[in-house]
Amino acid sequence: MRVGGTGHRLLHAETARMVERALHERLARLPADVLVGVSSLADGADQLFAEAILALGGSLEVVLPASRYREALPAECLGAYDRLLASATVVERLAYEDSTSEAHMEAGRMVVDRSDVLVAVWDGHPARGVGGTGDVVAYARKRGVPVEVVWPRGAAR
Repeated sequence: MRVGGTGHRLLHAETARMVERALHERLARLPADVLVGVSSLADGADQLFAEAILALGGSLEVVLPASRYREALPAECLGAYDRLLASATVVERLAYEDSTSEAHMEAGRMVVDRSDVLVAVWDGHPARGVGGTGDVVAYARKRGVPVEVVWPRGAAR
């Protein structure tokens, strides 16, 4: 089963812990031998999703929005980004040079288009900018891709 992951960046520490547990619980219900996660590896929910996929024995495919994507990520998440990227079985880099909202939206579309279901770490609010979680969820719903929202009680942004 191909599972796309999308979600909020810049999660508070306690929210990140709650989301990590919720993702593990949700993804553990799927058979690991056929579990493929698709992610863009942004800081926050995307990296937590990718970590959960690998921890459960699944494989990881990555869609990178831009050639300079890594440079746009917070320094504290680069170690995890590099490790997850090295663990990916497939890496696709989009043609964008800079990590723009347009590049993020295109990567989000590709994650959805390559997935049987989208797991969204989402508070239910509209995207704060083009290419945000709300936009990716809306795209998935428009395409008929099932969306499973993960937003634990007590989580905050």
